[in-house]
Amino acid sequence: MNEMVYVIDDDEAVRDSLRWLLEGHGFRVSSFESADRFLSHFPAGQTSPRACIILDVRMPGMTGPELQDELARRNVALPIIFITGHGTVPMAVESMKKGAVDFLEKPFSDELLCARVAKAFEALRGESERADGTRRAVELLSRLTPREAQVLDRIVAGRLNKQIADDLNISIKTVEAHRANIMDKIEARTMADLMKTALAAKAA
Repeated sequence: MNEMVYVIDDDEAVRDSLRWLLEGHGFRVSSFESADRFLSHFPAGQTSPRACIILDVRMPGMTGPELQDELARRNVALPIIFITGHGTVPMAVESMKKGAVDFLEKPFSDELLCARVAKAFEALRGESERADGTRRAVELLSRLTPREAQVLDRIVAGRLNKQIADDLNISIKTVEAHRANIMDKIEARTMADLMKTALAAKAA
């Protein structure tokens, strides 16, 4: 498993208990006593693994919210679960607006924390699968000739074969041949397959 939970809390007892809890549920854990130590382990420009962060709000030096801002500045998009014994509604709202996936006030149940971590990874896996699908769609469409790409654009726009032929000043038979080639090159068995691939590539 390449997924990692980063625990960042200045309280050693909290770090140890969270490590014990999370490892007991099958998660890999790496813990840090400060935001600065975490950042030194995770330098700017490093490609992030599939990971989530459990982050204390109040810590000496850089606070949890300040670390969240710094990670955003570095374009490190890891899901963050804030934990705090001093939470306020405005603080929770602000952190969620900035992309935190959860904000848990101490004391919280072990089951709740593990469920939220599992949910964060489930969302990451979904994002990864969507990204893989988008990359695949872009690769498939790169196989098309410029003329086939023109035909595909018009198919996606809902144009009929005769209209496409008129648009491009080609025969209907040529449009049909292009459509067959497009279906073959992007490995689409149905029109729905073709539309999904084309729309996924356009979203890239």
